[in-house]
Amino acid sequence: MLLRASILLSLLALTGCEEPLTLAQVCKDTPGLCNDLNKDSHCKEQRADVIMARYHEYKEPTDENKYALLKGFEKYEQCVSLAAKIEHIKLKEKTTSRVEGHLTSIKEITRIFQDTKNTNHPGLLYYHWSRNNDQSALTKLLTIEDQPSVTEDAEMQFFLATYYIKFDEEKTIDLLYKTLELNKPDQIPNPEIYTTLVSLFNKHEKFKHAYTFAKIAQLSGITNIDIMSIEHQLTASGKSLNSLDSLAEQTFESIQTGQFVSPRDF
Repeated sequence: MLLRASILLSLLALTGCEEPLTLAQVCKDTPGLCNDLNKDSHCKEQRADVIMARYHEYKEPTDENKYALLKGFEKYEQCVSLAAKIEHIKLKEKTTSRVEGHLTSIKEITRIFQDTKNTNHPGLLYYHWSRNNDQSALTKLLTIEDQPSVTEDAEMQFFLATYYIKFDEEKTIDLLYKTLELNKPDQIPNPEIYTTLVSLFNKHEKFKHAYTFAKIAQLSGITNIDIMSIEHQLTASGKSLNSLDSLAEQTFESIQTGQFVSPRDF
């Protein structure tokens, strides 16, 4: 309680500054947000994101800020838990600080879950269901899936696709298309969107669609795509790949520029 009060007082002082808030300033004025994380250069980007997210959550503990912090801590924990396994022969304290960062992540993730048990935030509801198997959270999420907070959020459309793929593949494709529609210019879509579309189209023998998205995946830098078998299916039936190659390039460009429009047919 004393630590939290101290942090809050320091943050009040920080908000009075007119200059843009920096990581160095946060750690100088509110060291409690930084000192329980790793001290070395590993996971530098994730650590910085967590510190700034902690600042915003302490300053204004809304569900949106808690959600941002939860996602930040998950990414940081994944990174620092791997780094913690790296043994430093000469500098044992580096390994120790990584372990401390790992433990802090677990503690903070648990705290956020406890703080948001009664949330109506769609992202938090998804995390409660997917991480803790909270069926009541899933029920809540499905009751609001047609609300703008879900339908206009690319991340949430993708999350719903991971749920519906178990029993409604057509709706899954629709949701993945909507995810790409909502993709912002120059933002890199989740690679699983492409791999899932290729898999579903291939399963339903929609080989033109499967090939097109396999090529888009390759243009996006994804290498674990089995495009040869799809090519064989198309060429064996006398289909030309040139037009599909052009379509893939055009579609990739539309996704990159935030102008993708869902096709009417599957």
